[in-house]
Amino acid sequence: MISNFKDVLVLAPHTDDGELGAGGTINRLVENGSKVTYLAFSTAKESVPEGMPNDILKTEVRAATKKLGINENNLIIKDYQVRKLNYSRQEILEDLIELRRNNQFDLVLVPSLNDIHQDHQTIANEGLRAFKNTTILGYELIWNNLTFDTTCFVSLEESNLKVKCEALKEYNSQAGRDYMSEEFVYALAKSRGVQAGVAFAESFEVIRLYL
Repeated sequence: MISNFKDVLVLAPHTDDGELGAGGTINRLVENGSKVTYLAFSTAKESVPEGMPNDILKTEVRAATKKLGINENNLIIKDYQVRKLNYSRQEILEDLIELRRNNQFDLVLVPSLNDIHQDHQTIANEGLRAFKNTTILGYELIWNNLTFDTTCFVSLEESNLKVKCEALKEYNSQAGRDYMSEEFVYALAKSRGVQAGVAFAESFEVIRLYL
């Protein structure tokens, strides 16, 4: 049961990845009383649309994670350069090991190991190295997934989906992307719900499982 996890870490290569891949699940965890820590590695300053402040994604991720119910003290924002996280693998691993030393996470959410984006691959692999003795689930970003094993489902209430959509709306700098739309979020959640035999769901790959 997802409610069995009480101390959860979400690893987001870029601000918004965690919300896109696991926003409904994060909200459900928070509702169940779980502590959720959200670590974003890059604010993608180099990719911010022209005319917007280059640190706008810091503001947006604070607002979005607050909508999901994450305590602001549990939000960690790093400034690694977008699309070049692989050049900082050792520093990222050291960040994760330090975080592990100071916490007792029982669940870590990372991008799928089959995600083709270079930054996502780096975080998925370093997350696995740092937390190899913890349950790890890979979240789904279908536009980046070459393949995806739907080996785990988290049942969601429509209220969780609504909160996820409200969180994504905080990313004004990313408006217009198809995968940010409410229509897409609901369509994917309904599809995964059909697979799981429920109304709505998010799907994850089981990377490591400790029972």
